[in-house]
Amino acid sequence: MSTLEIKDLHVSIETEQGTKEILKGVSLTIKTGQTHAIMGPNGSGKSTLASTIAGHPRYNVTSGTITLDGENVLDMSVDERARAGLFLAMQYPVEIPGVSMTNFLRTAKTAIDGQAPALRTWTKDVKAAMQQLRIDADFAQRNVNEGFSGGEKKRVEILQLELFKPKFAILDETDSGLDVDALKVVSEGVNRAHAEGNMGTLLITHYTRILRYIKPDFVHVFVDGQVVEEGGPELADRLEEEGYDRYASGAGAATIAAAAAAAQA
Repeated sequence: MSTLEIKDLHVSIETEQGTKEILKGVSLTIKTGQTHAIMGPNGSGKSTLASTIAGHPRYNVTSGTITLDGENVLDMSVDERARAGLFLAMQYPVEIPGVSMTNFLRTAKTAIDGQAPALRTWTKDVKAAMQQLRIDADFAQRNVNEGFSGGEKKRVEILQLELFKPKFAILDETDSGLDVDALKVVSEGVNRAHAEGNMGTLLITHYTRILRYIKPDFVHVFVDGQVVEEGGPELADRLEEEGYDRYASGAGAATIAAAAAAAQA
């Protein structure tokens, strides 16, 4: 079993108005086999957490730690983090003109594993994964994400997830822009990867609809760069009914204060 541990993480960015703190002391522990859902309103810091774990250079860690099986993730380059077993499904996947899907997938797999996959087995695995994700076979010869719809880009992200087999998958609003059918297909892909029992999942979302298909073990509510409440799947059901407004009230402020006190205890 592997463990991804985040302790008292503070992260800032540089803006035209100066330095702005986004994450204000986030602590979270994920083990392989677990699914953690992070929910919260826009601008609460959810995507900042995902990008920081992946190593985006815009985000400056001012204090706190991220470790993977005891190894300091913050000392690793982006490619070293990928080889160590971290995978980010991006909220807005980018197009890569001039690079075919076939070349991209095999090159990335080779870089992650340190050796090229056996061609016959690899080709079979790619075709099978594409069929399950309902990606047309012609897409293998197209440039990565070039001219793809939003839903097609998200399916390609999950295609990578299934083929690369990371220890931990961070899914940054993978459900955004998906219709019901695409949401089911993408969720089934995540569940297949998770079913092997060797992957932990950090699922970032605004809404509960994806949690109908990907069942979380733990739910964490993010507000203003902090985890303000934690619970099981029932917490997501309550959020669907009540929304996030109560966390902006006096009661919400008290919850944040209590959470901070508990973290320091």
